Amino acid sequence: RLAKEITTMVHSAEAYEAAVEASSILFSKDAAEKLHRIDEATLLDVFEGVDTFKVAKSDIESGETKLIDLLTEKAAVFPSKGELRKLAQGNGLSINKEKVTDINATADMLLAGKYILVQKGKKQYFLLIAE
Repeated sequence: RLAKEITTMVHSAEAYEAAVEASSILFSKDAAEKLHRIDEATLLDVFEGVDTFKVAKSDIESGETKLIDLLTEKAAVFPSKGELRKLAQGNGLSINKEKVTDINATADMLLAGKYILVQKGKKQYFLLIAE
């Protein structure tokens, strides 16, 4: 309650609501659903400061680029395909807050029409920006 009052006094009620939404995206069980509903500005605010990679939107929209190629060759999220395989097999890879085990699936999963959120393990995030 104190945090709410201080945030509202210092910033605004809207800033408090945005902070609550951001923490629910990062830590709740239904984060994937919330992530798909938020607008672009909130998404960028929540993940401000995470490492970003620019990728060709055509590579993703074509439906031909596999996740393994996207995360190792198009964007250097993983230094090797072996490391990506190992993490995925151990349930340590999430795309847009959903666990991924099939790294040969196509990478056509854009948020707000141009973003893909990659999570390695519990705390390491990357944002791919499709242009």
